[in-house]
Amino acid sequence: MPDFALERACDGPVAGIDEAGRGPWAGPVVAAAVILDPAALPAGLDDSKTLSGARRRDLYRQLLGCAEIGVGAASVREIEDMNVLRASLAAMARALATLPRRPATALVDGNRAPELPCRVETVVRGDSRSLSIAAASIVAKVTRDRIMARLAARHPGFGWERNAGYGTAEHRRALARHGPTAHHRRSFAPIRAILEGVG
Repeated sequence: MPDFALERACDGPVAGIDEAGRGPWAGPVVAAAVILDPAALPAGLDDSKTLSGARRRDLYRQLLGCAEIGVGAASVREIEDMNVLRASLAAMARALATLPRRPATALVDGNRAPELPCRVETVVRGDSRSLSIAAASIVAKVTRDRIMARLAARHPGFGWERNAGYGTAEHRRALARHGPTAHHRRSFAPIRAILEGVG
C-alpha cells in the first residue's frame, strides 16, 4: 500500500503526478497533479488500477474536497505528432501548471519526468508507493474515463464508455466495421494493421 514517507522526506508542499491513457487506441492522455493535506488523507488511497470504478469515483469526490488538484491533457493530434511518451510528459507539465500553487517538489510516477519549475523526483511504481501519486492516478483515471464516456455518446458502437478506448474485441470489431474516428490514434500499430486490412 502507498504511504506518505516520500512526501515527509521533502521540504515544502509536494505534488504527486501521474497519467492515464498511454495505452488506449483512442482518446487523449490525461495527467493529474495532486497536493495532499497530510491532516486530511482519504482512507483507502491506492493505485487506481487496483480499485473498482465505484471506489475510484468515491475517492475522486473526496479528493475534490480535501486536496489541491491540477489536470492537464494532450490531444490525439499531439500524441501523433510527438509520440505518446512525450505527449504524456506534456500533459504532466500542464497538470502541474494548473495547481493553485507551485509545489516545492513533484513526485512523478515512472522513470521519466517532464521539465518542471520545481524539484522533481521520479518514482518507479509510484502509484503503489506514494499516496500523492496514488491520488493523482485516481484523478487522472476518473477524469479520462469521463472524457471517453462523453466521446462515446458522440461515437456510439466503439464501447468507449466501457473500454475507455482500449483495444478490446468490441472496439476492434467496431473499428473494422465503421473505420476510425478523429479520436483514434492512427500511428498505433493495431490501428494501422486494421486500417491496412491485416488485423
